[in-house]
Amino acid sequence: MTNTVGRIPKDFIDQLLTRVDIIDVIGSRVPLKKAGREYQACCPFHNEKTASFTVSPTKQFYHCFGCGAHGSAISFLMEYEHLAYPEAIEALARTAGVQVPREGAEDAPKRKPTNKSLYTLMEEATNWFQAQLPQNPAAREYLQQRGLSADIISRFGIGYAPSGWDNLGRKLAAYGEEKLLATGMATQNEAGKVYDRFRERIMFPIRDKRGRVIGFGGRVLGNDTPKYLNSPETEIFHKGSELYGLFEARQHTRKLERLLVVEGYMDVIALAQYGITYAVATLGTATTPEHVRLLFRTVPEIIFCFDGDRAGKQAAWRALENALPELQDDKNVGFLFLPNGEDPDSHVRQIGKEAFEASLQKALPLTKFFMIGLNNQLGFRENATLNVTEERTKFVKEAAMLMAKMPNILQKRQLMPELVRMGALDPGQKKIFNQYAKNNAPEAPPIRQSRLNEQTVRRTPMRHAIALLLDYPNLAQEVGNPEQWARYEVAGLDLFLAILEIIEAHPHIQTAALVERFRATEYEAALSRLTSGQFQYPADSDIPLKEFRDCLTQIRRQAQQQQLDKLLQQEQVEGLTAQERNDLLCLLSELHHLPG
Repeated sequence: MTNTVGRIPKDFIDQLLTRVDIIDVIGSRVPLKKAGREYQACCPFHNEKTASFTVSPTKQFYHCFGCGAHGSAISFLMEYEHLAYPEAIEALARTAGVQVPREGAEDAPKRKPTNKSLYTLMEEATNWFQAQLPQNPAAREYLQQRGLSADIISRFGIGYAPSGWDNLGRKLAAYGEEKLLATGMATQNEAGKVYDRFRERIMFPIRDKRGRVIGFGGRVLGNDTPKYLNSPETEIFHKGSELYGLFEARQHTRKLERLLVVEGYMDVIALAQYGITYAVATLGTATTPEHVRLLFRTVPEIIFCFDGDRAGKQAAWRALENALPELQDDKNVGFLFLPNGEDPDSHVRQIGKEAFEASLQKALPLTKFFMIGLNNQLGFRENATLNVTEERTKFVKEAAMLMAKMPNILQKRQLMPELVRMGALDPGQKKIFNQYAKNNAPEAPPIRQSRLNEQTVRRTPMRHAIALLLDYPNLAQEVGNPEQWARYEVAGLDLFLAILEIIEAHPHIQTAALVERFRATEYEAALSRLTSGQFQYPADSDIPLKEFRDCLTQIRRQAQQQQLDKLLQQEQVEGLTAQERNDLLCLLSELHHLPG
């Protein structure tokens, strides 16, 4: 892979993982108990009563035998604190007191000095809006009427933009008109006059996942339109990839397992005040594929919560359409529709936290809403059997187009028979539908293996050798000259040789750093299945060595037998050259002298 400007060097990641101790990283967040050479705890990633979460100080690696979670200190921070990969590295670097270098940074073209100053400008604007709120009785009264406490106002940084054309502009004049326009805090009319975008509005700062203010939503106090005004698209604010309240949800929910997607700022804030701190909202736009990917990177369950009217159901259907390509079997999507005339803000105030959270259990699974929504979109009755040829044709075409967007996952296989039943398809139509629905379907993302699945995965000699090598990198010295292995044709050999190359260049590398070397490569999914943490041998045990040597012998025998069979077949069909005949004799000799 070619390096790009700004990439964190692999060698730095190796050194960082050597410098920090995974026991300290995890132990400061999860109570660990010493168990022999390792540490144990109840897994922080799934509910359990018996500790199955193991952390190895030797390998600098953790593994849960219950849910299959495993990885380095970087992986732990990503999953436990919902950080992106670079953010997790930066967090570890801060604890180690080192700066994160970037490849090619010295050769990078000089960027406009915008981003840092734009974020600073937005933070100053937030502080100024907050300072204006106590000075405006009408704004305070509005928030009191909505039942917002001082704590929740402070938590979400709510402020007020007073009347006047250039109050904020004068306050932030040092930044200049160019930056005020670049952040969307000011706008310009046809005559060229620059003035404040937000006036006489309750201000809701929108933060990115790092907590930086990137935009605002403003709610008018009177009857002016629009009722809500959002910041425009800017260099630092992209509505289609940001979610209001996500930063606050990550900050105030100890173990974030689900996210509730609602429509408005006040829905998020009211739910938070009632202790439902895991709600987020799209920013005046429909749910996008980028939103769904962001949600799935953060939690295993998403529930879309919309009004029960026509507009709410239409918004839910758009969310479903954009979620289809991103679906995974270990992720759940549900749809909750509120009673007519209710929104999450009013509904939680009416029934309270306990009843509201109980209603989440009644959310329609994606497969159920798929059937209901598809009928609604086509104007058919729910659960109807279609008898008219034109109806069946219309149904099959629309259903197959939607199914083709889905990865080949269990949910898709569950939907297929129901769609066939709904369409009343004959065997020929069913075959065409199944083929069309499968065409161009993206491959399903790798699913975290459970302990049971890991034990039932067929472990070939090559897979077993790789798994041993990951846990015991010092076994690489048993392989000999890797070039001798390159002539074999064995599945997984490319990964095996790639691991050997890294170990040769870094003889003292630990399991954690070795696995991190393959993050975001074609081998990442395969390694995820092989780093099972299953090898729990004593430090002085010779079992890993014996097993590894046995694997190498079996791999050689398998590869040489394949070459032998190929040459023997060729001899029968078209004969062998002198060189190929010599190769055949050498192979017979090698197979004869292999142990076992």
